Amino acid sequence: MKKLLFVTLMFFTLTTFAQTDEEQIKGTINQVFDGMRKNDTTLVRQVLHTSCFLKSIGKNKTGEVNLQEDPISGWLKQIGTKREGIVLDERLTSYHIKIDGEMAIAWTPYEFYVNDKFNHCGVDVFTMMKTDKGWKIIGIVDTRRKENCKK
Repeated sequence: MKKLLFVTLMFFTLTTFAQTDEEQIKGTINQVFDGMRKNDTTLVRQVLHTSCFLKSIGKNKTGEVNLQEDPISGWLKQIGTKREGIVLDERLTSYHIKIDGEMAIAWTPYEFYVNDKFNHCGVDVFTMMKTDKGWKIIGIVDTRRKENCKK
């Protein structure tokens, strides 16, 4: 009976830690988009690792798939630039999170709106690292498209 109780307690303890990490990861990701909506780069910077990268996979005008790398500084400048009467709102539709120790990835389909008007959709993939200050984003890769979006 003691062994069963011990195993049960260990299971619930491990499950609680996994859920806590998952919730922290979601919170980290949500902080990025809260910062975007508020034009608050301080919120966004708090969850980015100093070596974070930003890349996009998409098609050019001729239909060729390419990889575009954008400097984080430029992205943060866009986030911090207030446009009177314009709200940029990236809405995640789900989270698929995988964790291995201090590393995690999150696959997050999204819909992007400008002032509640649909603009495009895609998927964000966040690569993350657990630090003594919480989960930090070390890389973001996204796709963007206007067709085949579920709205």
